[in-house]
Amino acid sequence: MADANRIFKVEIITPDRIFYQGQADFIEFTTEAGEIGVYKDHIPLTTVLAPGVVTIHEGEDQKLAAVHAGFAEILGDKVTLLAEVAEWPDEIDVQRAEAAKERAEERLRNHAAEIDVKRAEYALRKALTRIDVTEPR
Repeated sequence: MADANRIFKVEIITPDRIFYQGQADFIEFTTEAGEIGVYKDHIPLTTVLAPGVVTIHEGEDQKLAAVHAGFAEILGDKVTLLAEVAEWPDEIDVQRAEAAKERAEERLRNHAAEIDVKRAEYALRKALTRIDVTEPR
């Protein structure tokens, strides 16, 4: 069990649902500037989310989710992720993610002038995030 003095609230909200409401003593996620880890009483911060794995720690327990784009608000006693998409590992179709990865890699390998490279790179990051969150740790 986590030390009660280190616990803070966590919410992950998508346009369709409140994906997660709970507590943590540490949370890790990916921003446009890189990966970040947050403990209670972190300096207030608002940042842009990038596709990545979110790891919610509460003592020895960990919850993993894939999150694709959005914003994060960090306050001393609460972290809120407003995400375009958030998925638990059991919600992810791994075969579909593998196919999306292959399509994105193919587009990047053989990109012609009409290919939107940034869009293909973003699709690749999303597919890799989905695959990563489903792999055993």
